[in-house]
Order: sequence, then structure tokens, then C-alpha cells
Amino acid sequence: MNGYEALIATLALTMGTAWASGINLYAVMLVLGIGSATDNIQLPAELAVLENPLVIGAAGLMYAIEFFADKVPGVDSAWDSLHTFVRIPAGAMLAAGAVGDVTPALEIAAGILGGSIAATSHAAKAGTRLMINTSPEPVTNWSASIGEDVLVIAGLWTALNHPILFLILFVIFIGLAIWLLPKLWTLLKGMLRRIGQFFGAAKSNHPAIEQASATQPETNKPGK
Repeated sequence: MNGYEALIATLALTMGTAWASGINLYAVMLVLGIGSATDNIQLPAELAVLENPLVIGAAGLMYAIEFFADKVPGVDSAWDSLHTFVRIPAGAMLAAGAVGDVTPALEIAAGILGGSIAATSHAAKAGTRLMINTSPEPVTNWSASIGEDVLVIAGLWTALNHPILFLILFVIFIGLAIWLLPKLWTLLKGMLRRIGQFFGAAKSNHPAIEQASATQPETNKPGK
């Protein structure tokens, strides 16, 4: 493999792991870990930890939990909300490790880019699932969840075996995300507001509470 091919392969692996992590992090860890442990995938030394049996076992357990949680309407969106704080930093770390042994500046740049890509794919997935959940029947949830798993595995396989094709498809994904995310922004704002309320970062806007606060007699002021 010459320098140009090595650069393209590294770029595809970096973008691929970050993109896929935003959709299903545990599937990414399983594919890379098992592939490396069985010598079907050659990972950079910085990602060799993924082939550790403990890492593979933990990823497998979490994948099994997500496999079922991701197919229940409402539960899938709650799961996505929680994993906002998992998929994005993990995508940044995997992208930084995928570039291999490079200068710290390049590794930091890869991490920043990887985190941004993971955030984009995570937002696209979470927003799409919120839209799907407006329909009460569960078939679309199952279809979307299985389709996402297949997409992650197929995307990683393409990134590893046909990096140029993957990069072309990745550019198309970015274009679709730019078009799609503004349309899903209202749903995403609702999810972000619930996350903020969960951590106490958002003030409750319940009308009854606001009305009670506004009409409460000011009996504690001096002179009253």
C-alpha cells in the first residue's frame, strides 16, 4: 500500500468509525473488536484495546440491551437522549485513535472532527426516530432499528474494504444531513429540552406552576 492509499484508508476508517458511532456505538466496537481479534481487520495500535475480551464482552452486553431498547417506541428516544453523552465523545475518541501514531495536533484535530461527525449522525438518527414515534405502530421502529444495524455494519465493511467508495457515500450523507436536520430541529429541540430538565438545567414551563407563582399573595414582604 503506497502513501496515497494509506492516507485514503486512514481517512475512511476515521470518518467511518465516527459516523457509525453516532448511530450504534456498541455495534462499531463489536465489529472492530471481533474483526481485529480474528485477524480479519488490522487496526492501529491505538485501537488494539477493542480486541480485548473484556471490551468485546462489555460491548456485546450493551449491544444486546440496545437491540431490544431500540425497538420500543418511546424507549428508543429515551435511549438516544441518554446516549447523547456517550456516542459523541466515544466517536471522537475512536476517530482520534483511528489516525494512528501521529502528532498530538493531528490527533486532536481528528478527535474534534470525529466528535462533530458522530454528533451529526446521532442527531440524524435521534430526530428520525422521534418522527417515527409519532406513529403508534411498532413495525417502523423495528424496521428502522434493524436497518440502522445493517447500515453500520455495511458502512464499516465499505470503509475498510472500499475506502474511496465509502468517502463518496459519506459526502452524500453529509449533504443529506444538512438538508434533513433543519426539518427535524423542532423534534430535536424537544429532546434537548428534556435532557436539560433531567439534569436540572432547564426551568419548568408548566402553566399551572407559573400561574400559581404569579397569583401567590406577597405575604412575606416587610410591612405586609
